[in-house]
Amino acid sequence: MPSDPLASPLPRRVVLRGGAALAAATLPWPLRAQPARAPARRIVSLGGALTEMVYVLGAESLLVGTDTTSLYPEAAQKTPKVGYMRQLSAEGLLSLRPDCVIGTHEAGPAVVLEQLRGAGVAVEIVQADHTWDEVRRKALLVGRVAGREREAQALWARLDADWQTTRQRVAAAPRRPRAIFLLSHSGSPMVAGGGTAADALIRFAGGVNPVGEAFQGYRPLTAEALAGAAPDLFLNTTQGMEALGGADAFWRRPELVLTPAFRRKALVAMEANHLLGFGPRLPGAVAELHGRLLDATA
Repeated sequence: MPSDPLASPLPRRVVLRGGAALAAATLPWPLRAQPARAPARRIVSLGGALTEMVYVLGAESLLVGTDTTSLYPEAAQKTPKVGYMRQLSAEGLLSLRPDCVIGTHEAGPAVVLEQLRGAGVAVEIVQADHTWDEVRRKALLVGRVAGREREAQALWARLDADWQTTRQRVAAAPRRPRAIFLLSHSGSPMVAGGGTAADALIRFAGGVNPVGEAFQGYRPLTAEALAGAAPDLFLNTTQGMEALGGADAFWRRPELVLTPAFRRKALVAMEANHLLGFGPRLPGAVAELHGRLLDATA
């Protein structure tokens, strides 16, 4: 999804008493002692993938709130909502009386996270860098916060086995389709370049993002630029397609006419969190996208 996330620092909470404070202040961060924290009892989850992890690890009874991207499983839709994870309100979050808030570095604004910390709420942040290791970090974070570390390690072992199987299947594919993730609403179509979740998914699934090395993030592209990129197919989310009015409306965009994808009407749409969430369903999402990329360009 289009984003220009501002990195927020990882929380560094250190209990210092008396003269120990002076000594600790001179030590580099990794050497400072940290107190053991008891498992959280009231968690707010900011991000669909982290919320999925909470459910997969059987810790949903600890959830007191989630953000609006937390739509899976269906039960998550019934949790109290704190708004979009990039546009949070300290007042709304604190009204749920959480003792821990979990999110990615995309959560913010940063001032709100600092207000939560100032109120004594533990704020646990994981870096979202669109790698397979991101999934591991999310699983272990939720396991630690929820007091389910053993379950998180077991989950990671299962997910990694699935991931390796999927990667072997992708590596054996006969071709690498050229795929562009395109959000088409008002104005020029927004295309996913390098450093985006969509770019990573295309590569994981055995495709080539022809604009992946041309720019970072999302940019609008002209008809000429899209024609030069020569995508074999376009990739979108089911939510984006519904908002646009379906496939017929998508193909009415004049910027698409000169592309190979337009000539074959090659379009793949998948649910946004499943496709781009980088959660426990990522191995399945990559396997599904891989098959659909090949089918759409057969």
